[in-house]
Amino acid sequence: MQRSLWRGAISFGLIYVPVELYTASKDGALNLHLLDSRDFAPVGYQRVNKVSGKTVDWQHIVKGYEYKKGQFVALSDADFKHANIKATETIQIDTFTNASDIPPMFFETPYYLVPAKGGEKVYALLREALRATHKVAVATFVMRGRQHLCVVTPLEGRLMLLTLRFESEVLPPSAAAEAAGIKHAGVKPAELTMAKQLVEQMSGPWNPTTFKDTYRADLMRRIQEKIRRKQIHSLAPEGEVPDDRPKAQVIDLMEALKRSLKRRPSSKPSEPSARRIAKPRRRERA
Repeated sequence: MQRSLWRGAISFGLIYVPVELYTASKDGALNLHLLDSRDFAPVGYQRVNKVSGKTVDWQHIVKGYEYKKGQFVALSDADFKHANIKATETIQIDTFTNASDIPPMFFETPYYLVPAKGGEKVYALLREALRATHKVAVATFVMRGRQHLCVVTPLEGRLMLLTLRFESEVLPPSAAAEAAGIKHAGVKPAELTMAKQLVEQMSGPWNPTTFKDTYRADLMRRIQEKIRRKQIHSLAPEGEVPDDRPKAQVIDLMEALKRSLKRRPSSKPSEPSARRIAKPRRRERA
């Protein structure tokens, strides 16, 4: 049974919704270890006292703030909690807004919000109010010694909490990105029409089950192949890795768009957009 990460209440106006927070994502990366290439022994991390050079046990480690070079203030769990007791126990809703108004670079991590015992009715009330108004709640709360900006949004009968970056944590676009965002690059109306047709042809409902971590699967196959060849205690010589990346080249953009449309026959011939896309293909074959 998954344990809750945080317990408290959602607060808006004079309403309190007792809730528990559960993680809604996991890391899909392979669990790789660091090895010594000379004997393939695992290489571990150590917590070392920089003055004595000795290893420090977790029981002796505390967090501290360096207020002056070499001078620290130690902070206990109680210090973090009592810095602002209400903030550590409350998801404080400050405003309601449209989700589309929040730029994508602000979003971080998703969590499930579950009603605590006795909070089912007010939980459902907030969920239905958000659903009816098509709004998300923008709030702040403290977890693990850090304040988070977040949104609370309804999803399939439950409430989700998605942490956001603060404005100060979002970097402005670099000069190169700024230029790429505003440069028109001489796109022709006919090219834009073809590109829009390709977008329509490739459009479909969101189905996350169709997307798989193929790189992880390919890497696992390579690992299994090395095990089969008993390459398990020695470094294999580095073979040449084929470079299948497309090379930069001057292309006929219209021709590339036409070929792309031909390669992707519409899966919905009965829809008006599919019929509109089919016409230019018949003219090309004529």
